[in-house]
Amino acid sequence: MDFGLSPRAQEYTARLRDFMDTHVYPAETVYATQRAELTAAGQQHTVPPVVEELKVEARRRGLWNLFLPDADDPAHGLTVTDYASLAEIMGRSPHLAPEATNCAAPDTGNMEVLHMFGTPEQQERWLRPLLDGEIRSAFAMTEPEVASSDATNIATRIERDGDEYVINGRKWWITGTADPRCQIMIVMGKTDPEGHPYRQQSMVLVPMDTPGVEVVRPLPVFGYSDQHGHCEITFTDVRVPVANLVGEEGGGFAIAQARLGPGRIHHCMRAVGMAERALELMCERAVSRVAFGKPLARQGVIQQQIAESRMAIEQARLLTLKTAWLIDRHGAKGARAEVAAIKVIAPRVALEVVDRAIQVHGGAGVSGDTPLAQMWAALRTLRLADGPDEVHVRSVARAELGRYLGK
Repeated sequence: MDFGLSPRAQEYTARLRDFMDTHVYPAETVYATQRAELTAAGQQHTVPPVVEELKVEARRRGLWNLFLPDADDPAHGLTVTDYASLAEIMGRSPHLAPEATNCAAPDTGNMEVLHMFGTPEQQERWLRPLLDGEIRSAFAMTEPEVASSDATNIATRIERDGDEYVINGRKWWITGTADPRCQIMIVMGKTDPEGHPYRQQSMVLVPMDTPGVEVVRPLPVFGYSDQHGHCEITFTDVRVPVANLVGEEGGGFAIAQARLGPGRIHHCMRAVGMAERALELMCERAVSRVAFGKPLARQGVIQQQIAESRMAIEQARLLTLKTAWLIDRHGAKGARAEVAAIKVIAPRVALEVVDRAIQVHGGAGVSGDTPLAQMWAALRTLRLADGPDEVHVRSVARAELGRYLGK
């Protein structure tokens, strides 16, 4: 296996690192200030102006839509292995860098779905403005009344009535739907409740302003209210044209798997980036603080925490890069077990590193004076997003035992 970056990726890496140093990191405090001002004005989900400024600068530098693979964008597309390293760098500032480069979830996954399964009309209406960063989007799958870790439980109904689909149901944790820029959702529901368990579901495009769509509330995460919002939404007799069907009826489960596989590796590399930044902050704190007559960095317990963090990060990164390498050669299906494994390992490792960094920072670690507390909240949530750990552990076990059970 060769995880070396291509010459093109090396160029992008240097360009991205410079962008982070000169624009993204300095913008973090500006973002926080602008968000506080907007929240005080009753506009907590309005994007701070600095984000749009970063987008303009990123696009000027050619750091735009880097998640698109080479086969889809020969102009500057990268392999998944190449992009993994770039996603790690973006993960160091998770609230700014991915969106600044138009590589933020859930838009990346939705763009991939529209690219792979959308009609030319759907692509022109929704994919083009998403690729241009003009609008945001959402992916509505999770529901409060069922265990959504098993997608066959999805209860939202999508029923055909002539040339329209009628949607009724309730979703929650639908990221991005509090943002005024969010204009379109990909909604997963059942079109054939009596069909095969993996052919019951379909996906349809639902504009946010469709009558019957109600954003009930944004949901905080450990007390944090993200600018984009994670919302509970109800669908009451929502009507959309049949032309809004994504792919084919009964293809929703397969589309979900195609969407979530590549997206999981993006999440994992960003998690490694968060862990790296947390380790840097831990080391900086350890060499600058004195306790019991010597710097923290000279205390054996702190040295062990730093060493354990470094070793764990390297292991998580290598497993993620191996998975990216397999996807490049065999597709997401060929790396199914590895994707499941990294979805457990990367957030787990990053969460442990951030927790150690918080401990070394003492009271400062749980305050808003460092990014550590918000990183911890985001990473703890990642152990549930795109499927909880237990589902992925089950997948790894089934793949391993399949060799012995002949399945």
